[in-house]
Amino acid sequence: MKIKSNLIGSMTLLSIVLFTMSCSDSNKQDASKIFDPYESKTSPLNTNNSYDIETGIGNFKYVKINKTIDKSLANNGEKLFIIKCGTCHKLTHEVFVGPGLQDITTRKNAAWILNLMTNSDLMIEKDAELQAQLEICKVKMPNPNLSENEALSIYEFLRKNDKSK
Repeated sequence: MKIKSNLIGSMTLLSIVLFTMSCSDSNKQDASKIFDPYESKTSPLNTNNSYDIETGIGNFKYVKINKTIDKSLANNGEKLFIIKCGTCHKLTHEVFVGPGLQDITTRKNAAWILNLMTNSDLMIEKDAELQAQLEICKVKMPNPNLSENEALSIYEFLRKNDKSK
């Protein structure tokens, strides 16, 4: 029994020492040495420090929108929306975790919406309106890792939703 008590005491002491050492300043990583993927001036998404409030930052600059909804694209977009977006966004004006998306396609430029879906981190960093929205919602939109085609499908679904209201 005495051996078990000594073993437990020794393990506890060792745990405290290791924990204290891991928290010491000598082991902390210098924040200036952390890799920032948007720091590079040669990044294709960050070649220009100006921010276009109409289109945002990303690969979408001008998006031609058909007058009619592509039902196949919208149906695919609905499935993707449920998986990638629906846990945080509602299709009404109601704020859930993120803002409600009703009428988003009439309030914002298509390129801006698509760039947000495919480049959310940099868009949130640069866009004053998104930063203000972050103050309301308190949760930063995670990068949904959408391809450009997936983003276009979700956009078409959002257009379908906006036209049905």
